[in-house]
Amino acid sequence: MAQVHRGGQPYPAGHPARLTPHEVRTRDFAVCRRGVDPVGVREFQARIADELASLNETVRLLSQENDRIKRALRDWQTMHARECSSAPEQGHNSGHW
Repeated sequence: MAQVHRGGQPYPAGHPARLTPHEVRTRDFAVCRRGVDPVGVREFQARIADELASLNETVRLLSQENDRIKRALRDWQTMHARECSSAPEQGHNSGHW
């Protein structure tokens, strides 16, 4: 996996630490003469945006995997139904499956 960079600095092991709801709720920004430090705010917003982008990508990949598994299950069910219907009747509950 490629290193992930933001602001020219790589994250340790290529992955950012997960942002927690608690951190978002309790984050304090340094007070400047005219309010909060805009650089700190922008850095925090960039981190939130990165986290959301990562989560959106994860949701997309999981959705694709979910679709793949559903298709595989449907294919298996179709194959199973064909095998069971083509087997000769030997009595109740004595089929292949």
